[in-house]
Amino acid sequence: MPFEVVEVTGPSMAPTLLDGDRLVVRFGRPVRPGHIVILRHPFQQDLLVVKRAAERRSGGWWVLGDNAFAGGDSTDYGTVPEELILATARLRFRPRRAHQSSLPARLSWALSALRPLPADASASSRLRAR
Repeated sequence: MPFEVVEVTGPSMAPTLLDGDRLVVRFGRPVRPGHIVILRHPFQQDLLVVKRAAERRSGGWWVLGDNAFAGGDSTDYGTVPEELILATARLRFRPRRAHQSSLPARLSWALSALRPLPADASASSRLRAR
């Protein structure tokens, strides 16, 4: 299947992605700087991680989390070989939380629950600068 739904766990992509968010990902699509990608962890290949492709380097992609304090990205394990990048995220769906039960909270959730995830080159530039 070219598309699949995956669940985000952990804080490494906050505030863009939160723990529990769902992503619609597409396999086999070319990666561009700023794309949010699903990849196999270079040292634990049975572990899938979500990061932002910051830039193409010799040997693969430099990937970073949007949350600089969470770690677990190319600053720890270096460039990720192209063959470990599995998919790019196309859409984010944020499930409604239990505390979002009032009408205003439900309306706010409905307006922000589904978001496209295009390649964000400006995020890629900000991440490379750190």
